[in-house]
Amino acid sequence: MSNILEGKVALVTGVSRDGQVGQAVAKALAEQGAALVIVARTQTNVKARADELRASGARILPLAADLTDENQVDQMIARTIREYGQINVLVNLAGGLTRYKSATEHNLADWNHELGNNLLSAFLCSRAVFPHLRDGGGGVIINFARANLPQANMVAYNCAKAGVDALTRTLALEGRDFGIRVNAVAPGLVDTVSNIEAMKPKDLKRWAKREDIAATVVFLASSAAAGITGQTIPVTGWGI
Repeated sequence: MSNILEGKVALVTGVSRDGQVGQAVAKALAEQGAALVIVARTQTNVKARADELRASGARILPLAADLTDENQVDQMIARTIREYGQINVLVNLAGGLTRYKSATEHNLADWNHELGNNLLSAFLCSRAVFPHLRDGGGGVIINFARANLPQANMVAYNCAKAGVDALTRTLALEGRDFGIRVNAVAPGLVDTVSNIEAMKPKDLKRWAKREDIAATVVFLASSAAAGITGQTIPVTGWGI
């Protein structure tokens, strides 16, 4: 595949630290010709990722935003439209597991934090971009679920990712008459720097690679996936 996203504008959330999935996804989309908006909570991190991509010739707009704040999300989408005049692909990657404890130890703050970062952020971004995709004749939303759930000690995260599955199917139904395809990628264990540091695996043979996740996003964003909507695609490496 070569420049299959030429002329498209893709907004990717959760493009923050070095060695993470967001970095790989943004790089893969840029390599296929997409102009990018990349978003993270921290300005320093998102600027560093933007500098890397610009060095390879990509057109990049880095933005810092709290994606659980609807005003900041609306401003992010408005800035994208001002900069590029369109938006074609939204990748809701922001989130992650941060509360690992038994269900009875989860307090309300833990619950709200995990659902906010993983589900509310995807809803707010999708809701804000939906009218622009509709008015532009269609587009793509790609959410991030999680393979092999539920697991113990992750009740809020489990419920958030179940919600992402439901959000994906609902938006796919609501978008089908407007040419809006909505799917989700569901990684298993991925060879991110943070996962490796936390889990210290003896080998990574069964783990999915960041590049595998990025390639799946590129496929779903492209016309090659024109017949796919409302689906959650597991990418688990050999961990099945």
